Amino acid sequence: MSLDASSSGSAAHWPRVIAHADMDAFYASVEILDNPALRGLPVIVGGRSARGVVTSASYEARKFGVRSAMPTGQARKLCPQGIFVPGRMNRYVEISRVVMRVFESFSPIVEPLSLDEAFIDLTGTERLLGPPMDAARDLKRRVLEEIGLVVSVGVASTKMAAKILSDMSKPDGLLSVAPEKLHEFLTPLPVERLWGVGRVTLARMHDCNIKTVGDLARRDPAELKSMFGTMGPHLHELASGRDSRPVIADWQRKSYGEENTFAHDLALGSIELRRVLIAHGDAIARRLRADGVRARTVTLKLKLARPLGGGRYPLITRSFSLDGTTNDGPEISRVATNLLSKVGGKEKIRLAGVQVHQLERADNSQLGLFESAPLEERKRDRLNRALDSVAKKFGDEAVTRGLAKAERAAPTRRIK
Repeated sequence: MSLDASSSGSAAHWPRVIAHADMDAFYASVEILDNPALRGLPVIVGGRSARGVVTSASYEARKFGVRSAMPTGQARKLCPQGIFVPGRMNRYVEISRVVMRVFESFSPIVEPLSLDEAFIDLTGTERLLGPPMDAARDLKRRVLEEIGLVVSVGVASTKMAAKILSDMSKPDGLLSVAPEKLHEFLTPLPVERLWGVGRVTLARMHDCNIKTVGDLARRDPAELKSMFGTMGPHLHELASGRDSRPVIADWQRKSYGEENTFAHDLALGSIELRRVLIAHGDAIARRLRADGVRARTVTLKLKLARPLGGGRYPLITRSFSLDGTTNDGPEISRVATNLLSKVGGKEKIRLAGVQVHQLERADNSQLGLFESAPLEERKRDRLNRALDSVAKKFGDEAVTRGLAKAERAAPTRRIK
């Protein structure tokens, strides 16, 4: 079947009109935007050590097989002429805010999935914006004119189909499928196109001769439940074109985190490991304060250096919940380093990360009924505000606590 990449037909028969907008090679594109000399070159953003991770790659680099989440060492082998840049998360956040404001000018119902992609509910906007494809073209034009970056867009009556279409349209594309064509569109697609079909599930599906979305749709839901648990019937619904999930405008981040893969394995009790956790705690705290958020639970994530095969390594997590909430780096770091004592054994550590959960708006944090914040806490707040001002003006690393620099492999910016 042919996808609609040109028609501006009416959406009167659409139960919902959902767009998925996804910035093309976002981090790499921002680097090129700020440094036009990089245009047309294989730009690779991410950790520059052999164990770093690629967070974004320009399409010139992708021609060599470089992909996001790929180890930097592998990317260097595939693309030795690649231009590796460490990444500037603050800049990406700054550009992301402008992108989201453009999205919100088309609809008040915008659900960000990460810094560079979002669902936009265009249902009922036809009088104001025109037919769905006209609105999507205008959105692409506005992003390019106001920011100088390219966005790919998929338009459909379900979130899943819109996301698949935006992926298929990259780079700089626009595709839609009408509701009556949805089943025909989905049937021949590889089953891994569906949300929730990861590497392990895909292998099991192939063992059961389920290779396309149509294969999955034709199976009995009860049979799928016996094979894949509760996920089975859910995937069957998606494969059948049934996806009732709405676009949620009041999306909120569920966690903040920082992690990095080390250039060489670290001992569990090493000062280097503790310094990295302290650096991560400081970085997370700055982001919490910038967003006006406090957290109650701290989670330590460790990946052991013992390979399991297939690029996998054992993963250990430990968590601790505070009595109150915090946005203070030293407190987050203290909890994270204390959690190290909960991890036994003497194995080397390949990756370490810190995450915080159970978030609250800072203005919702309650003080004691008959007392103000303790003097020590007020002092920390004043110090943190001063440090934030310095960091905003001179960069995050202008002032540190004498710590070794921690290379961020993949700052956690997605909803969890």
